[in-house]
Amino acid sequence: MLAWRARRTREYPVRSRFRILVPAALAAVALVVTPVAAHAGGGGHPDGDAATLERYAADTWASLVAMTDESTGLPSDNIEGDLTTPSAYTSPTNIGGYLWSTVIARDLGMIGKHEARDRLATTLATLASLEKHEPSGMFYNWYSPTDGSKLTTWPDSGDVVHPFLSTVDNGWLAAALRVVAKAEPSLKREALALYGAMDFSWFHDLNAREGVSLNRGGFWVDPPGDGCTVPGNYAGDGPDVYYTCHWYDTTVSEARIATYIGIANGQVPATAYYGTYRTMPDQGCDFGWQEQKPVGETREYLGVSVFEGTYEYAGMRLVPSWGGSMFEALMPDLFVPEADWGPTSWALNHPATVEAQRWHGMEEAGYGYWGFSPASDPFASYREYGVEHLGISSDGYASDAESTDVDTGYEGCRDAGNPDPAFGDGVVTPHAAFLALPYDEDAVLENLAGIENDLGAYGPGGFYDAVAVGSGTIADRYLSLDQSMIMAAIGNALLDDRLKDYFVDKRFERVIRPLIEAQLFGTELAP
Repeated sequence: MLAWRARRTREYPVRSRFRILVPAALAAVALVVTPVAAHAGGGGHPDGDAATLERYAADTWASLVAMTDESTGLPSDNIEGDLTTPSAYTSPTNIGGYLWSTVIARDLGMIGKHEARDRLATTLATLASLEKHEPSGMFYNWYSPTDGSKLTTWPDSGDVVHPFLSTVDNGWLAAALRVVAKAEPSLKREALALYGAMDFSWFHDLNAREGVSLNRGGFWVDPPGDGCTVPGNYAGDGPDVYYTCHWYDTTVSEARIATYIGIANGQVPATAYYGTYRTMPDQGCDFGWQEQKPVGETREYLGVSVFEGTYEYAGMRLVPSWGGSMFEALMPDLFVPEADWGPTSWALNHPATVEAQRWHGMEEAGYGYWGFSPASDPFASYREYGVEHLGISSDGYASDAESTDVDTGYEGCRDAGNPDPAFGDGVVTPHAAFLALPYDEDAVLENLAGIENDLGAYGPGGFYDAVAVGSGTIADRYLSLDQSMIMAAIGNALLDDRLKDYFVDKRFERVIRPLIEAQLFGTELAP
């Protein structure tokens, strides 16, 4: 079963608590705390670029403040562009994003250390009171931001919500708790109590494929009534649950954050890091539905056989994601120093992904702007955007409002359906461009300046979530996840990868770095 991409689709009802740790368990997940003084400087950036990034951060932070309930410290999932009318639901990822954004706002000098501590403390106290799945310590996917209640009906429609526990959403909350524990020593115990109670083995199927273990997409405590489920209990603790029928089985995926954390905590085997697909295998026509015929070699890591496949695009070879979006590729890189630790893998693939996204927007499609990721739909509510050539799925994420399909065929298996398409009203998503800051900062800033000044897609909370560049139609709303990615990217750019310093401790590096260093992706940058 292929990686599931319904997690952030608003139409899906399962979209985007407390157990005190005993001292031994707390010690097992303890992070090394090193206080870092607040710093609002621009590092190695020209003064003008640093000031621009600081302005973007200040406005972005204003949107997160506006969508966060003061009494609970829980951010809404989204808010209208005039910073009124926040949504009536939030998720673990939203909450995690607000936590790390608060740390960055403090470190950039936008709020004082006392305000930051109060904000963090309020959110952690609410997290401790939320209903969660007690055997696993995991959080449900949807809560009310005003009172913290678990949602069983969707606020907008009244539709039934079957409470779901998402692997990747809990991964992002866990990442934020690691950051808080190290960034704010006075709250270390509270953050680690929540973090230490989260057992990622609940999500991990040791027998996903022969010789391969993978994370499921998540589980329901009670059967949802329709759709495919797999009853089981991977942790062997408490009643059985009902797993999704898919695994997260692609390497270039935001879901790898949960794998990193599970392995670092000793809850998931290290071999799981190599169990995901770089591309689908090149096995005749069995996988001939994928976007293009991959090229690569088969290698073995820790006894796991891996086909190190790559796709060709824009004069490069690179490892694709499922849908071709920027956040699939680069969101985990906000916290894990993948490029530093992976000289023959991520250090090549991340800049290749950025260049491919830029080339698509500027050259292939001719939009004049670039950066494509799931975001608000300027013409509706929400959609997934990407560069389809960079996606494994042959009907992956389109980059325009017309959902233009790219189909170059698959040698000997599938005829080309639309090899040279005419692209329409391209939809760019500013948060995707921000993720590219470490790899092409000049191009990112030029791109963002055009989106702000020429397209007018900028408001009181920073960049609006998306804009269709041909028609100039703006999705004038803010999504907390996308805003928190912007805060993280700016914080790393101005503060020398501060979030990575907070996230990574000695144990994490000792366990995870060798896994990343060993990889050979076969990525080839353009000459």
